[in-house]
Amino acid sequence: MPKLKTKSGVKKRFKFTATGKVKHGVAGKRHRLISHNSKYIRTNRGTSVLADADVARVVAWAPYGLK
Repeated sequence: MPKLKTKSGVKKRFKFTATGKVKHGVAGKRHRLISHNSKYIRTNRGTSVLADADVARVVAWAPYGLK
């Protein structure tokens, strides 16, 4: 049985916490920020934890975890 490959986009976009949760950066913070108000920019600062409904899909894309 060959080794499973990790999706290269997952390596760039997600990190696993020590307890197994998935962290991700929020969308819409790269460019065109002048069209967003200050509250949107402030509340979407940093990273957040991925919703439970999406965790199973990301874990399947990273079969051996992320380092």
